[in-house]
Formats: sequence, C-alpha cells, structure tokens
Amino acid sequence: MIEYLETDFENREDIIAYVRKLSPWAEGNESCIQGGAAHMNALLDLLEPEKYGRTRNFGNGRVSRLSPYISRGIVSLNSVRNRALNQSEKPERAYKFIQELAWRDFWRRVARTQPELLWKDVETYKTGFDASEYLSDLPVDIIQGRTGICCIDYFINELTTFGLLHNHARMYLASYIVHFRRVRWQAGAFWFMQHLVDGDLASSNLSWQWVASTYSNRPYIFNLENVNKYFGDLIDTSGEANRDLNMDYSSLHSMLFPRLGVTDVE
Repeated sequence: MIEYLETDFENREDIIAYVRKLSPWAEGNESCIQGGAAHMNALLDLLEPEKYGRTRNFGNGRVSRLSPYISRGIVSLNSVRNRALNQSEKPERAYKFIQELAWRDFWRRVARTQPELLWKDVETYKTGFDASEYLSDLPVDIIQGRTGICCIDYFINELTTFGLLHNHARMYLASYIVHFRRVRWQAGAFWFMQHLVDGDLASSNLSWQWVASTYSNRPYIFNLENVNKYFGDLIDTSGEANRDLNMDYSSLHSMLFPRLGVTDVE
C-alpha cells in the first residue's frame, strides 16, 4: 500500500512537526527561510539591483536573498531578471545583478550537457600540485569549526547553524579548504551540499572548481586584509585572531604554491 505524504497544513509549525515526525534522526532546528511564493514575492518587491552591484561583496551588502527560491524552482531566472530590469531606471545599472544570474544559468547548462563534471576535475590544478597530493577527506577541525582562525570558524558556524552563507564568504571558505589546507574540492563541495538550504549542485560545485583552479586559469586566494575590507564591521578580523591569513599576497603565494612563481598565480 502506497502511503502519500501530507501536503495541506494550517501553518508552518504544523509542517515542522510533520517533518520532525518523518525524520526523527535529523539534528538541528528548522531553517529560518520561509518557503512559498508569497515570501519570495515579498523579497522580489525589495529587490535593489543597483545597490546589489555596488555592495554585493560586503557581508552586510544589499543581496537579494532569493537563492533558496531560485534553487528550488519557485521562481525562474528569467522572472528575476525581468523584475531587476523593471526596478532599474536604466538597464545598465542592473548589469552586475543580471550577470550573476547569467553565471547561474551557465552553470546549469554545463551540468545539463556534461553532468559528469559536477564531481570530476574539468582540468588539472594550476597550483603546482597534482590532484593526488590533496586530501580526500575534510579534516575534523574544519567540520567542527575549530580551525583556530576566527573568521574561518565564524563562516563555518554560519554554514552549519543556518544553512546559509554570503557568497563572498563561500569563496573564502572554499579557498581556505582547497589551498590553505590542500583538500580536494570535492570534499568541501559535498560538505557544503549537506548544509546549504539553497544548495544548487551546478552553481556550488562548478564554483568550487573555479576557486580550486580546475575550471579556471588560476587559483582563487584571499588574505586577512581582504576579509577585513568586506567583513570587518561584522566579525573579528584582528591579526591576533587570524594569524594564518595575516600576510601580503606575495608571501601568501609563496607559502601556498611553493612550486610556482608569484607571476604564475597573479
């Protein structure tokens, strides 16, 4: 006998109780994201594509928060693009916002035509290291958010507690895992997908490859100065609490990629 899932609920609390009943093994609390078209439309009404273009890299920037609805198919990329154009006095002012939508569309098309690339290196690493020299499993201190680097542990806690993370912080965290700790991008990407409530396999995994340099012409790295610029108002970016990141790019390149010259990664 087929047992169908319930679909009609009076309120969100009833849904949460039902899901808990279905999955008594699950840990943690319910997501802070409110599902459904009504909440998505409210965010669309608040969309400010011009401010997004100016502030999107900052931890407190004017991001759309639409990714959970886009990744779950509640709204199409085309609908979001049209809304952004309608809310901009001039189309070019929405350029950066629409460009990011285009990247998401591109990742989806790559995944649709070449699904094997979602977990397979597109190219070799451009770091001076072979894929076999990277760890296959994520170290325990990263999983637990106890790396000893304050900003990294903060980002890990955001990811594992809320299932959400600012896109710039995702890049920092991916770079730290792959380049500072020399872990294969697949391990980090799998971990992300275990936690992200807006997880989009194509966008996430192929972006990990971009950071790792297996789908780009150089590795993406960052230092404490960069984190301080974009997140300094939100988290502790002192040198004492983030020693492993507190160096200039030349020194960082030499430490992370000793087999390459500095010009090979700049």
